[in-house]
Amino acid sequence: MRVTVSVAVAGASGYAGGEVLRFLLAHPEVEIGALTANSSAGDPVGKHQPHLRPLADRVLEPTDPARLAEHDVVFLALPHGASGELTEALAALDGPTPLLVDCGADHRLENAADWEQFYGSAHTGAWPYGLAELRHVGETGTAAAQREVLRSARSVAVPGCNVTAVTLALQPGVSAGVVDPTDVVAVLANGYSGAGKSLKPHLLASEGLGSAGPYAVGGTHRHIPEIEQNLRRAGASQVRLSFTPTLVPMARGILATVTAPLAPGAGPAEVREAWAAAYAEEPFVHLLPEGQWPTTAATLGSNAAHVQVTVDERAGRVVAICAIDNLGKGTAGAAVQAMNLALGLPEGLGLTAVGVAP
Repeated sequence: MRVTVSVAVAGASGYAGGEVLRFLLAHPEVEIGALTANSSAGDPVGKHQPHLRPLADRVLEPTDPARLAEHDVVFLALPHGASGELTEALAALDGPTPLLVDCGADHRLENAADWEQFYGSAHTGAWPYGLAELRHVGETGTAAAQREVLRSARSVAVPGCNVTAVTLALQPGVSAGVVDPTDVVAVLANGYSGAGKSLKPHLLASEGLGSAGPYAVGGTHRHIPEIEQNLRRAGASQVRLSFTPTLVPMARGILATVTAPLAPGAGPAEVREAWAAAYAEEPFVHLLPEGQWPTTAATLGSNAAHVQVTVDERAGRVVAICAIDNLGKGTAGAAVQAMNLALGLPEGLGLTAVGVAP
């Protein structure tokens, strides 16, 4: 007998909430329930998400914990700091708490000091980490352990979009011991949707079109400790990371170029084999044929990550590149993928690895 899963989305008027809903509309086991917002409550969904035609006439409700608790699953697509307060209110209610999938940052970091340093508020605790492909150090160095974590999860912290790109780019080399993680340099090209819908002068089209510019330079970006956390999980005893994101004039997408020194005794063949072995069975992470390079256009609208790796022998460094859609694999796709695992459903339900290009 088929069982339909009831799902609510808090923060349904934003970019992340809208992308979650786009994937859920294609999910055969889901019934979309309450769609909530704060300042946009009372508006029709179509005013904020005109591309979601099946939901256009639905009305955004206030974000009421009791209303959300009526569902099997609640996606939290809220600014950092808001999810922790809401989840505390949900936990205080009588009855079972829904499966909670947090697309924000509140529950990603395991180290409270890291959270307080980069976010400037009290740490609300870590949840199971929602990157199914995250590798764990061990005899096999595979992602099987993270999938097992998610299969028993009742709350999930979805990774940061930049974190996903850098982690998927470099983690095979860390697990295989063919790179030195104490000198990692990551430079990213980022689409503007990663900044959300906030009205800020530097995010206006008149400022961004025809211009590329860095932000959060000099070790200040909030995703740095999360990337370090993932690389330690993949096997690094120590991580030193230089991370520089750059806004470029595109709506969505991330292209991460990550380099690290080649480990002693490793060569191009060992490097290629490490990445090939890591991603051979992954449904959404694709190591491209040698000589073909990732582009953001190829992953647009999908839950796919395209990866390539090579060795710069003159510099003695491994160069790994990953392209994702920051709203797809970088947020909503990972969220739905984690939900599927937590509910015991096929991992890829509602998701696609097929991009939209050109």
